[in-house]
Amino acid sequence: MDRSRNGRTTPTRSGATPTEGRAKQRAYLIAALDEGDDLSELRELLSTAGVAVVGQAVQHRDKPHPNTYLGPGKLLEVKDAAKAADANVIVVDDELSPRQERNLEKELGMSVVDRTATILDIFASHANTAEGKLQVELAQLEYNLARMRGLWTHLERLGGVSSGGFATRGPGESQIETDRRLARDRIAALRRRLEQVKGTRAVQRAERERARLPQVAIAGYTNAGKSTLLNAMTGADVGVRDRLFHTLDPTTRQLQIDGRPYLLTDTVGFIRKLPHQLVDAFGATLEETRLADLILHVVDASADEDELREMQHSVEQTLEEIGAGDRPRLLVLNKVDALDDERRQELWLQHPDGIQVSALTGEGLEQLNEAVEEAFARTLQRVELLLPYSEGGRLAELHDVAGDLRREDTAEGVHVFANVPAATAERFARFAV
Repeated sequence: MDRSRNGRTTPTRSGATPTEGRAKQRAYLIAALDEGDDLSELRELLSTAGVAVVGQAVQHRDKPHPNTYLGPGKLLEVKDAAKAADANVIVVDDELSPRQERNLEKELGMSVVDRTATILDIFASHANTAEGKLQVELAQLEYNLARMRGLWTHLERLGGVSSGGFATRGPGESQIETDRRLARDRIAALRRRLEQVKGTRAVQRAERERARLPQVAIAGYTNAGKSTLLNAMTGADVGVRDRLFHTLDPTTRQLQIDGRPYLLTDTVGFIRKLPHQLVDAFGATLEETRLADLILHVVDASADEDELREMQHSVEQTLEEIGAGDRPRLLVLNKVDALDDERRQELWLQHPDGIQVSALTGEGLEQLNEAVEEAFARTLQRVELLLPYSEGGRLAELHDVAGDLRREDTAEGVHVFANVPAATAERFARFAV
C-alpha cells in the first residue's frame, strides 16, 4: 500500500499494462487531515464498491479549503500524480460541498466522487428489500438535490430573446427548476411510504411489547461480525459475508437463555463519518436500536488498539445521534479466535468490562448469555400472585415473560412466585398476594 507523508504524494500503479487487465474504475484518493495518512477505510469502501485504488495524497491542514478542498499548490501536485497513476476518478475522504466538487473537477480535469457518494453507492448495491431500496433512494435524492445545478450548466448559456430582464431565462434554468421539483415530489412520496413502513413496524413492535419479551439490539461498526453473532446466539441462518454494509435491514430472532425468551435484533453497521442522509433515511431501521432494552456493542477485537477505540467512538457517536445514547449496553469484543494470549490479556486490562467472544467458534458465548441475563435480572421485580383458574390466558402470558417461575395449584387458583420486568408487574398487580 502506498503512503503519503508530510503532504508528499507517492502514487502507485497496478501491475497490469495500460491496455490489458486494467480496472474500469481507477481511483486516486485525496484527504485533508489534521495528522496521519491512513486512508485504509476509504480503500476498503472502494474495494467493496469494486473500484481499484491506484494512489493517494494527504494534505495536513486544520480544515479543508472552502473552495477546492485542498490548497492550490497541492492540487497541481495531485493532478500530475493522478495522471501518472492512470487514474480516471478522484475520491475524497470527506463529504464535499457542491462548490468544492465543481471546482475540484474543473481543476483536476476528471470526475470527483466524495465519501458520501461512495457509501450511498454501496448501500444502493446491497439493498435487497423494498424498504431498504426506499431508504437508499431517499438518501441519494437528498444528497443529489443540492448538486443538480451542476448537471445543467451546458444549457444555462442558452438565453431568451430579450436583452432586458424579461424572458431571459434559458431552458437550462427551466430544466433545473423542473428537476428540482420532480426530486422534491419524489422525496415527499418516499417519506410517505417510509412513514407507512414505520407504522407497520410500530404495530409489530406493539405486539412484541404486549408479550414484554426483553429486546436486545446488536450494534457496532460495519463488518464487526454482528450477523455472525446473531446466528451463533440464536441458531439463525442470516446471510453473512466479509464485506462492509452486508446487512442493511434489521433481522430479529428469538434467543433462549435458561428458558427465558429474548428478542435479538441485528441492525445496519455504523462507520466513521456516516452520512447524515443515511442516518435520516434509515430512521425506521435504527429505531430498533433506540428502543431496545439492552444494546450489545460489538467490536472487532482483531483490530489494533487505536483503530478499535476509534471504531468504538464512532459507534458511540452514532448511538447518541439516533437517540440511543442512554440505552444500557454491553461491550462485546468479537473475533478473539484471531488473537494470541498476549493480546487477549491486553484486552482484559484495557477493556475490563468487555466480554471476549468468537462468534465463529462459539468461544465466550456462554459468558455473553450470562451477562445478558444478569443485565436484565437487575431490572426484574419479584412478585407473588394468585391467579384464578379462569385466567388461563394471564397465566400463559406470565409463563412467557417470567424468569424462574414457581407455581402451586390451590383451591383458590394458581399461586405463583416469579421474577418479571417492572413494567410487566403492573399488569398483574390485581392478582398480587
